[in-house]
Amino acid sequence: MELPPPPMLRDYTEPTEAGAVWVTGNPVTGVISLIPAGDSLLIENIAVHPAAQGTGLGGRLMQFAEQQTAQRRIRRLTLYTHEVMTENQAIYAHLGYREVSRRTEDGYRRIFMEKILPAQGSPAGGSTSS
Repeated sequence: MELPPPPMLRDYTEPTEAGAVWVTGNPVTGVISLIPAGDSLLIENIAVHPAAQGTGLGGRLMQFAEQQTAQRRIRRLTLYTHEVMTENQAIYAHLGYREVSRRTEDGYRRIFMEKILPAQGSPAGGSTSS
């Protein structure tokens, strides 16, 4: 990447005070920032401390994002990642996210992804039969 990752440059004071940032562990081992964005909830940032990677914490944070989305009665979760972060892209695809676009934004070559959650009360696949 040609620029430092945006989360390293961001001041999280305001989103934390607004209740958009959650952390886990003491000391902190994981963080997730969720921002309402129109008809979706944006996973603006998710990070797991290197010592906690491979423990399932990232998956639990992603499940938390889905729970927050459902509680808000929103069905679409969105995120973006840098195009060189191929491991992250594979993880998100495995979790059911699909690529919706690629574009350069703020100097970063980003891949935008989304996951449509089943309607509440619908079967996990989201389809019903009559």
